[in-house]
Parts: sequence; structure tokens; C-alpha cells
Amino acid sequence: MTSIAQELSGRAKAMLRAVAAGRGQLSGGREPDLYVDGLPCCDQMVTHDLVHAGLLRARRVVGLNERVDAELTDEGRAAIA
Repeated sequence: MTSIAQELSGRAKAMLRAVAAGRGQLSGGREPDLYVDGLPCCDQMVTHDLVHAGLLRARRVVGLNERVDAELTDEGRAAIA
């Protein structure tokens, strides 16, 4: 298990699992917001941390007022394995 996986909170892991299940979308921008089942995720800071840590990303580049499906990186999948 990587050190980043050991540092993840239960909430962060749940967010990653939701994305792995195909339930997540990210908004565009440098600090994207996560939406799960169409609803905004309440912990924007964790979303930003997951994106900046390279565990979570948008499937394609989008504009500021757009959303796109989110996906896990290889590191993100390893973190919840």
C-alpha cells in the first residue's frame, strides 16, 4: 500500500469509490468540484486534494461551466484496492 493510500480519510476513499463506480463528474477549472449522482460533493477541499495528488481526473478537458465524467488514475485505483 502506498503512503498516500494510508493517509486518505474514509471520506476520501468513499469519494474515490463513487468515481470508480461511474457515479462522479468533475467541473472544469483549476480547482474542480466533484458531483456524485448529480449532486455536489460537500467536501471541496478533499476533491481538490485528490485531483492535485493525481488520484482523480476529468476524462477530458472542459470549460468552467461544464461537467465531465471523472475517472481514477492508476494511483487512484491502487489507493482503494
